[in-house]
Amino acid sequence: MAVIPDKHNIQEIARLIRHFIILSTTEAGSGHPTSSLSAVDLMAALFFGGHFRFDPQNPSQPNNDRLIFSKGHASPLMYSLWLAAGQITEDELMTMRKFNSRLEGHPTPAFPFTEAATGSLGQGLPIGFGMALNAKYIDNLPYRTYVLLGDSEMAEGAQWEALQLASYYKLGNLTAILDVNRLGQRGQTMLGHDISAYQKRAEAFGWNAAVIDGHSIDEITEAYSHIGDAPDTPLMIIAKTLKGKGASIFENRNDWHGKPLKKDDAGLALKEIGSVDKAFRLNIAEPKHIKPAAQTRIPFDNINYNPGQNIATRFAYGSALSRIASSYPELIVLDAEVSNSTYSEIFKQKYPDKFFEMFVAEQNMVGAALGLSKRGKIPFVSSFAAFLTRAFDQIRMARYSDANIKFCGSHAGVSIGEDGASQMGLEDIAMFRTLLDSVVLYPSDAVSAERLVEAAAKHNGIVYIRTTRKDTPVIYTADDEFSIGGSMVVRQGDRDSATVVAAGITLHEALAAYDLLKSEGIEIRVIDLYSIKPVDQDTLRSAAEETGLIVTVEDHYAEGGIGEAVRSSLAGYCAQVQSLAVTRMPKSGSPAKLLEYEGISAAAIANRVKSLIR
Repeated sequence: MAVIPDKHNIQEIARLIRHFIILSTTEAGSGHPTSSLSAVDLMAALFFGGHFRFDPQNPSQPNNDRLIFSKGHASPLMYSLWLAAGQITEDELMTMRKFNSRLEGHPTPAFPFTEAATGSLGQGLPIGFGMALNAKYIDNLPYRTYVLLGDSEMAEGAQWEALQLASYYKLGNLTAILDVNRLGQRGQTMLGHDISAYQKRAEAFGWNAAVIDGHSIDEITEAYSHIGDAPDTPLMIIAKTLKGKGASIFENRNDWHGKPLKKDDAGLALKEIGSVDKAFRLNIAEPKHIKPAAQTRIPFDNINYNPGQNIATRFAYGSALSRIASSYPELIVLDAEVSNSTYSEIFKQKYPDKFFEMFVAEQNMVGAALGLSKRGKIPFVSSFAAFLTRAFDQIRMARYSDANIKFCGSHAGVSIGEDGASQMGLEDIAMFRTLLDSVVLYPSDAVSAERLVEAAAKHNGIVYIRTTRKDTPVIYTADDEFSIGGSMVVRQGDRDSATVVAAGITLHEALAAYDLLKSEGIEIRVIDLYSIKPVDQDTLRSAAEETGLIVTVEDHYAEGGIGEAVRSSLAGYCAQVQSLAVTRMPKSGSPAKLLEYEGISAAAIANRVKSLIR
């Protein structure tokens, strides 16, 4: 039966939680009991001491407090907490880590009380930052966000990106709880139990910091009582703990990370923890019943471009965001200090309250986008395509959280010109194609760019839009339709001897090659493969059957790009597929010179087609 919490009850529930951590990991034969046991007192006091406010019957209630286990390997603690709150049974807890159980080895959305998939360390604080940002600046709700951190993951740079951005945005509604248990996977952490060092670092980044004994309910409760005292300053509670607390067989001992106890040892540990009432449960405090203000959806205007007009697709991206935002009040834009190059600044100028500068901190930017996404927003994230690669782990983990995020990578390919190889996104298509169920779009002109931004906003899931630095001529009209999974046949005749498949900047090279070849009496088909994933298999197969030769052209490395997408779609078809791609180390130079150097220019396309059909 649920009872009103007090110090004694918290101590009793903490003992029960420790009991179930030992039971569940021993039953699973795997897991991380020691990492879970160190944070039991911290989490029990938070959950059942009246500080954490949550309606378990409605996990999506807008004003529930949010709790992120950044140290996701402590999932046995997480699941045992929810058992202690009466939300799962002991029988279900014993299915932990088994196939088809909701209780996976590291938390995922299969378990409804998981805020975001964690386990790849160093990502929880950026996610929490995004959720706190949403509460303070977008939904204007009083919910609080808590993030349980491990000391090992404080070596990750993304955590410090989040620390500095949280203080910059004055997120007093964000609390980090740092479990300093001293021991990592293979030995002592960088700072061990030097909790004063963590305090100095947190304070240097603009946070308030409270140093406590993480096993003293009195000290924990006192620290929690000050949450919210500084509405514009985030708080880090730095707790000195012992890994494996409560079971002397592995308490504060090295080489026990990720190792459960055998049944006989588990029996001894349970006896040491003490007798428990397995039916004992406590309630979580109720949240305030406040909802975000209702949003009005206003139909957006149509696009207005003139054929032949020279406009970069990166400009059209920013224009589209600004144009469609009235129909998508959930739309939020994040940029990594390059908004005047990605042109997300167009959106910022019209909707400054829905634009957030993330500075040069791409990993935190993606984590923040995930946090916003999990609070019902549609974040559009933009940077140079090359720089998104450094946040690939965050992007990968966002997929495991069922995120609804749109990414835009500008300045893609060698066609950016003189800035050189460090700025050229040449791996981005491959990177985003690897994500389960992802969408990869590559518009070739302003019209297609605007339409594909519209399609991305409608789609639920991860979408990547690749934009081009150079101005390119408008080749489509406002009546042309662009859909995810589609393509556009832009040149076609009855005597096509080959099909050239391109997208983005190389589509314009393919069109110029079409003119060169036509002047020599050679006709080719040209397909704009603006949807690289999913790919328009039907159109490609028809072209393969009718022309017998496919030549793909892309401003991207050959591995994982358009060529491989086309080959996969034509598996089993008797069609010759040749690919032109970036295969040499890029240099600085003019776009035209670089396209020629890499063999993806109009002349190179025309020459390859002629050599193949002869």
